[in-house]
Amino acid sequence: MSIEFVSRLASIPIYPVARAYGFEGELVKLASNETPYPPHPAVLEAVEAALRGLNRYPDPTATALRTRLSERYGLPAARIAVGNGSCEILLAAAEAMLEPGAEIVYAWPSFTMYPHLAAMTGARAITPPLDADARHDLEALATEITVATRILIVCNPNNPTATAVDTEELERFLDDVPRHVLVIVDEAYVEFAADRDPDDTLPLLDRHRNLVLLRTFSKVYGLCGLRAGYALAGSESFPAAVDRVRQPFSVNALAQVAAAEALLHQDEVASRVERTLVERLFLEDELRDRGLTVSEGQANFSWVSLGERPEAAVLDGLAARGVIVRGGTDLGGAGHMRVTYGTRTENERFLAALDEVLAEA
Repeated sequence: MSIEFVSRLASIPIYPVARAYGFEGELVKLASNETPYPPHPAVLEAVEAALRGLNRYPDPTATALRTRLSERYGLPAARIAVGNGSCEILLAAAEAMLEPGAEIVYAWPSFTMYPHLAAMTGARAITPPLDADARHDLEALATEITVATRILIVCNPNNPTATAVDTEELERFLDDVPRHVLVIVDEAYVEFAADRDPDDTLPLLDRHRNLVLLRTFSKVYGLCGLRAGYALAGSESFPAAVDRVRQPFSVNALAQVAAAEALLHQDEVASRVERTLVERLFLEDELRDRGLTVSEGQANFSWVSLGERPEAAVLDGLAARGVIVRGGTDLGGAGHMRVTYGTRTENERFLAALDEVLAEA
């Protein structure tokens, strides 16, 4: 007799990961929405200094990091949750709020972590489609709310489509959401949005106690390898619930030190965003010149429609030339590819490889 697992395990999707290829040469990695720029030198120095204390457990409450975040955003530390990436906070929110009979609402396609939340808790997922412009249809989301709805997620800018709704739209939407529904606005890419100030949504927290803004150090701060995310909450109840259900010491000591130091270098953030916007405009224009449809993006990646071209053939053709992008099928949008912006050299290499692949297709 073999061991048995819980029945819901079969319904939990496997998180899609970027495929690796045995390419002989330098690989251009444009699949995982990473920044091509390393952490700020002061961040690296702080991490190196912290290495000497690895015989000790990290601060389980991440006091220094929460204090630094509190100073950055003008929010009480008790209304800030810190996690091993924003994914851990999402998983903890599901564990704290979802159960059989409960509902979670989010648009689709969106971040591929969201389907895990219902599957792991037995809750029901309601997933209205994006609109014709691959943006969140907030009105459609609102119509799906019932007395059973516990969590509603708006990924803004949206992953994988890079589209965004503006703060005024979001505020009107929040005014109509019942107070028993936790609204998580996932802002992992908010720093890259060219049409708004990343702090525009902060005032909404004091007007909506059921609101959580979810952010990360993995993207613009370049700390994917250390995993640190955080949530800014409208009340103290959400961070308290998250802290109760997740494992202790979940954010390692190096991640805490790196994130706290990174917050001090907003000039570096501005520089990275500026360089990213330059590459966005460059790549979007180049892709459209090749007859490809690109969504109106506000992130550090583009969502590209391949039209009648076979997605698998395009991905394999790029990979054979040492360029890795993410296929739309894995992300809920077959017939697309998601391309992260690299350096200009990397982006030009992608375009050269794409030209050869499109010629073959």
